[in-house]
Amino acid sequence: MTEIDETANEASTTVAPMLKVLTPGTTPEEVAAIVAVLASLGGGEAPAPKRRRQWNAPHRMARPAVSHGPGGWRASSLPR
Repeated sequence: MTEIDETANEASTTVAPMLKVLTPGTTPEEVAAIVAVLASLGGGEAPAPKRRRQWNAPHRMARPAVSHGPGGWRASSLPR
């Protein structure tokens, strides 16, 4: 019935058709149905990357170095 023509080259000046009808008895409704199905299959945006959860990230598991000197014990419990 139809065949996708993969010989189209974007660098060429003449654009080859993306869809070629091989049978002469194909109705415009059949061509429209095939075009609709092919249009719904491809393209679109890439899926968004998955967010990494930060509550258990490895860099949060490591304990920071404790400050030495006066007030060092107090500074060890303060958020950074």
